[in-house]
Amino acid sequence: MATTGDAGDGGARAADAVPAPGAMRPLRDARLAFQFLTRLPVGSGAMAGADLGRSCAWFPLPGAAMGLLVAAGSWLVGPHLPPALVGVLAAAALAALSGALHLDGVADVFDGLAGGRGDRERTLAIMRDSRIGALGATALVLVLLAKAAALGDLVGRGEVWPVVVAPAVARFAAVPLVVLFPYARPEGLGKAFHGTAGRREIAVAAILTAAVIARFVPGALAPCAAALAAAGGLALLVHRRLGGLTGDVYGACIELAELAFLVTACVR
Repeated sequence: MATTGDAGDGGARAADAVPAPGAMRPLRDARLAFQFLTRLPVGSGAMAGADLGRSCAWFPLPGAAMGLLVAAGSWLVGPHLPPALVGVLAAAALAALSGALHLDGVADVFDGLAGGRGDRERTLAIMRDSRIGALGATALVLVLLAKAAALGDLVGRGEVWPVVVAPAVARFAAVPLVVLFPYARPEGLGKAFHGTAGRREIAVAAILTAAVIARFVPGALAPCAAALAAAGGLALLVHRRLGGLTGDVYGACIELAELAFLVTACVR
């Protein structure tokens, strides 16, 4: 997901593929979730539309893996660097691990909402444009600054669990959006996710997310609620404008959910 992304929204990585045997399908789908959402070395391979939709069920796992890596790195360097610098490094690491996939969605969505002036086709055209406008750049900088500040504060206080949990919850937050909202374009890579993901994917992703946060309840409940509210709020706003969502919107919702989780976790 510059997005869980549209083919024109930020670099498609899909192609026709031979369906996996039934017994191997969950492993394949989980690997595809890692392959699509991260730059972790999980191997490469073609992605068929049905595989992409099923991989939504496993979205929390790549998020948790990214969070664990960043939390471990932050814990190691935390005693030796100022918290503000650790926060910047942690935010940069999260972006690098995802290939900045969702940050592109933040810029595109806010450019579209600002420049579309309420016109659906104009908004979609701006979101597809690879160039970044003033509001998109501003939104991108603010998201990164706020995320770095929140990460620095949490690591400085010795609370690294939100660093682990936030990416998992944020990626779960995108799954109901993929399933429950219509897709705004007639084509695009994000449409492959929407076309084959269903309630089963939401249920499996919810179970995986619950397993990730279980150790940190009740402290994780308010940040989780904030993350889901942020993703849902942006999705509803865009749906009102476009009559559906796009891959860029999925990516932007992931970024806002992650930020909302981290900021809420900072509240004393």
